[in-house]
Formats: sequence, C-alpha cells, structure tokens
Amino acid sequence: MDPSHVQDVAVHVAVMVISSSRTEKEDTAGKKIQSLCKDASIPVDHYVVIPDNIEKIRGELQVALKKANCVIITGGTGITHDDCTIEAVEPLLQKCLTGFGELFRSKSFEEIGTRMVLSRATAGIIDGKAVFCIPGSKNAAELATRDIILPEISHILTHANR
Repeated sequence: MDPSHVQDVAVHVAVMVISSSRTEKEDTAGKKIQSLCKDASIPVDHYVVIPDNIEKIRGELQVALKKANCVIITGGTGITHDDCTIEAVEPLLQKCLTGFGELFRSKSFEEIGTRMVLSRATAGIIDGKAVFCIPGSKNAAELATRDIILPEISHILTHANR
C-alpha cells in the first residue's frame, strides 16, 4: 500500500454510552470498547454515560471532539421511541461514511440474522475527526470496534485530514 495512503496517526478515542436505563456500573458495551482500544494500545481520553436526549448527546459530542479524534457512540441507534442518537448526530456530520453502516449490518446479519434491520448504525466526519454511532449491546459494540473501527481508523483519519 502507498505509504501516503495511510499515515501513522495518533488515535485518541472518546466513548459515549447513550442509555436512559444503564449507569456506568451496568455499562458493558462502553467497557468492551475501552478494553479493545487498550488491547490495541489506543488511549481512551473520554468516557461518559448519558441519557437518550438530543441536546445532551450533541453537547457531550462537542466535549468529546475536543479530547479525541475518534468518537465511538454506543446506544440509542435503534427504533424505540426514545432512541435518538442518529437524530442528534447525523445532522452534524460533514461527510457520511455510508459504507460503515452497510458493512456493520452485513457482519451483524452473520451473527443475528434479519434482526439487523433494526440497526441504524452510521458514521461520518466532523472537522477531520471520525464519529461512529453503533448499537448499545456488548456484542454489537465489540463487532463494530474490533472488526471495522480499529482496523480502519488510521486510514479514515488520514483521508479526513488531507
């Protein structure tokens, strides 16, 4: 691969857990993401659990973007009445990474079958930083982080900052 295609980027992660029912103590998805980042020697510089609320999600995303160049938001991506992560984040994305959601759903299909249609997982770029919105289950968080986000984050950030 052309060395200019993927730069050696210092990746810093922020993890946002969106849940109206879980506390930090009960969070498994965010902790799994942190563990996978640690195993990959990628620092997690911000971690928070906040409720499903558009204004709170947007406010906390601004905080996270000041601390990290890769924000992983887990939870609130489904279709229940209180799921609003996508509504909070999508309007702020300057570039959408549609392939992320497509690949995540494809990989999810292998694990959970047609239930994957309930996932609205998405990703994009804000000011040269990557933002991923993934489901709140531990298995989904692990799949997205391990199989897609961590292998591609340097590539994504290289292109986002050209």
